[in-house]
Amino acid sequence: MADPRFFDNRGPFRLADLCAKAGADCPDGRGDALVFDVAGLDQAGPMHLSFFEGTRARQEFQNTKAGWCLVKGPSNVKPTPPSTILISASSVARAFAAIASSFYPDHEQLLAQDDAAHPTARIGEGVQLGHGVVIGAEVDIGEKTRIGAGSVLGRGVTIGRNCLIGARVTIQCAHIGDDVIIRAGAVIGGSGFGFASLAVGHVTIPQLGRVIIQDRVEIGANSAIDRGALGDTLIGEGTKIDNLVQIGHNTRVGRHCVMAGQVGISGSVTLGDFVLLGGKVGVADHVTIGDRVRVAALAGVATDLEAGADYGGIPARPLMQWKREAALLAKLARTRKRAAMEDE
Repeated sequence: MADPRFFDNRGPFRLADLCAKAGADCPDGRGDALVFDVAGLDQAGPMHLSFFEGTRARQEFQNTKAGWCLVKGPSNVKPTPPSTILISASSVARAFAAIASSFYPDHEQLLAQDDAAHPTARIGEGVQLGHGVVIGAEVDIGEKTRIGAGSVLGRGVTIGRNCLIGARVTIQCAHIGDDVIIRAGAVIGGSGFGFASLAVGHVTIPQLGRVIIQDRVEIGANSAIDRGALGDTLIGEGTKIDNLVQIGHNTRVGRHCVMAGQVGISGSVTLGDFVLLGGKVGVADHVTIGDRVRVAALAGVATDLEAGADYGGIPARPLMQWKREAALLAKLARTRKRAAMEDE
């Protein structure tokens, strides 16, 4: 569910009203029930509405405590959690987007104030602020942190001690630990890339999660780390991220990972500890990469990678296998060229 430091909940709402707005079927006799919030399957309680689509979260669905859950068709999701009432919708993603927007219509709002620093902000001893820094309501900045010119800290953001925030950095919906370095132009906590695709176009799904950055993380210039859709995007302690890196919503990065420039990580990816990703590595959504994996530059990771091994190529495969295949293809090309020359 959304963190109240960052988002204002306009609920509760009658279930019948939410279903009408979402174009979903309201369960008989339940229309007057009050729904207090939306939440992920693993976070939801009896007063919350969640959603289930596909098979990837089947275990979370079967264990959920949500009071209500949007599904494509109740007959396709058995067994049903005993305490959960299913709500049928023709498009689960579109229905959830409509309902979440009812609770959080201002989910994209960053700042709405006239002063450079909101009067409720807490600024620690020895903090240095560059020219034009804007600080939102309830922001908490730890002692001796330095923030460069033109940076913007959205409502509720917390930043630890001894951090260095470069110029023109934007941070929202985020909690940042101690001794963190964020280089110029980075965007932390922007809206994740989530849409419900319909025949008539694409509907934005509100992104109501957070970014959690642990101690001693470094983030390069113009990199972007999206906030979670409902849960958190997590960057583990000691991780080093180069310039122009994109990390999608709900991704969880382990401790002491290293990512070179132009790495692109899709949503809901899990990286173990001490993972190394070379330049321009791309990682598909919902992939898990084990501890101490190393991926060569320009590789494309489409499936889970086992811990403690090196990988390369597109799609990524064990490094020595990729090298042998590349050598074999080069040899085959030379052979064909030689044969063509002989035929002439």
